[in-house]
Amino acid sequence: MQRMAIALGFTIFAIVAPGTQAAQVAQATQATQVTPHSDGFTLVATASAETRHINVYTPPGYGSSKDRYPVLYMPDGGLQEDFPHVAATLDEGIRAGEIRPVILVGIENTERRRDMTGPTTVAEDKKIAPHVGGSALFRAFIARQLVPEIARRYRVDGHRGIIGESLAGLFSVESLLREPTLFDTVIAISPSLWWNDAALMRDAPALIAAMPAAPRRLFLTSADEDTIGPHVAQLDRLLAAAPPAGLTWTYVPRPDQHHDTIYRASEHYALRWAYPPLKPAAVVPGR
Repeated sequence: MQRMAIALGFTIFAIVAPGTQAAQVAQATQATQVTPHSDGFTLVATASAETRHINVYTPPGYGSSKDRYPVLYMPDGGLQEDFPHVAATLDEGIRAGEIRPVILVGIENTERRRDMTGPTTVAEDKKIAPHVGGSALFRAFIARQLVPEIARRYRVDGHRGIIGESLAGLFSVESLLREPTLFDTVIAISPSLWWNDAALMRDAPALIAAMPAAPRRLFLTSADEDTIGPHVAQLDRLLAAAPPAGLTWTYVPRPDQHHDTIYRASEHYALRWAYPPLKPAAVVPGR
């Protein structure tokens, strides 16, 4: 086990009111996000009988090499969702020699709140969508259909990660705790650990104790959310109290950020922490 305590200096991004000129500029910037070259295909999920659209970014040099690569899976992975900015951040870091080359697999949403949540007994939770509680089925789709399909189509090395924010962050942490052999790298950005009256946190001590020894990396962060930050800090404390063998993790609180800014504000550092280059980056004059 290794817990990494990080002291960082971050740029603070201002939050602008909807309808203002600054807000319109911000929306235009998001709308014109340049997505690096990516492929796409569809896959029918057998259990739910629905078609899933999958977006795949391959790193620079993929086409001209015979190398195999780790794969980073991401819920919220549609072209109109978070795939473009995560792919762009990865591409930038890989080209700069700051991130190990990684294949990014984006899973476009069909019923997001159903797929990212486990069962709940809380009445208010059940009001957020017509269907909730489908995380186990969604995880089974990833493990039994998508992972083998990606291995068939692309040169992978067997290392798998997941990145998610909010409910997708909840799904990422739940996957680590309930099915720890599925992903060896987890990036959870403001995970909604409040779900079902924080039941996952109540189960966490036993799940952490049962986690098999293996090299794993976990990046945690949270913004200025009273309903999220305390639970993420609690998870950090639980890991420190009984650290699983082989797990390296860090918790980077971001009280300067809000729920709608934390993803983009954190991904640059999170991806570099989770996927450091295999060899030090070359020094580029003037940088």
